[in-house]
Amino acid sequence: MEDCRNWNEKEYRASIVAERDVHSRTIFAAAFVPATASAVPEHVATASSNGSVALYPVQPSVSSPGIAKPSLIVGKHDGPAYGLLSYGEDHNALLLSCGDDGRIQGWQWKDIHAALGCETTSGRKLQPTLDFRNPQQRGPFSALCPIPETNALAANSRTGCLFAAAGDGCAYAWDMETGKNTMVFQGHSDYLHCIASRPSHNQIITGSEDGTARIWDCRSGECVAALDPWNAVKISKKPMAKLPWISCLSLDASDNWLVCGNGGHCVTLWSLPGLDCVTRICMRATPQAVTIANDQILTVGTQPILSRWSFGGTLLSQAVCAPLSAFSVSVHPSGLTAVAGYGGLVDIISEFGSHLCTFCCG
Repeated sequence: MEDCRNWNEKEYRASIVAERDVHSRTIFAAAFVPATASAVPEHVATASSNGSVALYPVQPSVSSPGIAKPSLIVGKHDGPAYGLLSYGEDHNALLLSCGDDGRIQGWQWKDIHAALGCETTSGRKLQPTLDFRNPQQRGPFSALCPIPETNALAANSRTGCLFAAAGDGCAYAWDMETGKNTMVFQGHSDYLHCIASRPSHNQIITGSEDGTARIWDCRSGECVAALDPWNAVKISKKPMAKLPWISCLSLDASDNWLVCGNGGHCVTLWSLPGLDCVTRICMRATPQAVTIANDQILTVGTQPILSRWSFGGTLLSQAVCAPLSAFSVSVHPSGLTAVAGYGGLVDIISEFGSHLCTFCCG
């Protein structure tokens, strides 16, 4: 029996709250850190519901998921951090993040690698090299509306533009050199969940709660096409009925194939040159993140399963992943896949379905 004379109820309560906070945390985005020397990723960057943007080591392990300490806390948002994006190349490359506070922050990768090389990085935060904030729109009687949250990011490095999908139903374009907001894309009737850049055509594609995916011309700011992924058709006017929301979308490397996931438990694949839906995949769960890699469609969602599909809709493989509900899937050139989501869990899975490591972000 332990000695309870030094019992500290206040410390005990604080430890219980801290433990619950860790296990109820959600990782909304995870991305592999570009390696400086090794072809195998050494760290993964995360955007968390507690607002932190942090780097965790990728350490092979066969033990059950444990609470991992971050190698570096890059920064923090005032509210949940929703998205991550790597922008640029070489010494000018940036890690960008967005969040519920409407801010877009960026740090240079060279500064991050330098901080990782320091012996003492605990509790250290880097100063962002850029810090954008969504503009406030005016509502009725010219009253200023709250600053909308930023839910996702995309970029066109050819034109030096950054694009943000916001909670007011608009997408915003930023000039990376001047830091100025250069264009507002308006047309959705509800907030935006996701965004993708199509550099080869100087376009962006947005997915919204209103159930449509829209293609925008970045030169004019006009919507050039609206897609209804639920019914797998191109539309010319606002739908009469409420459509399942667009939860996620992604483009392949050629910019010719678009994959959309929606709240109707389905994923659709579109051939963009003809704006034709060529494949419709029905699923048991809502897809919450999709990507295209090696001519395969990878999906994760409200079930703890990573699925790989052919462009024809054939299920190629499935692997059980640690998060019960996953919000992010990222593929490394080495073939490793990072799946992240509820419980603060990040699962690193090989292309053969084995688990390299699984950890809970502490």
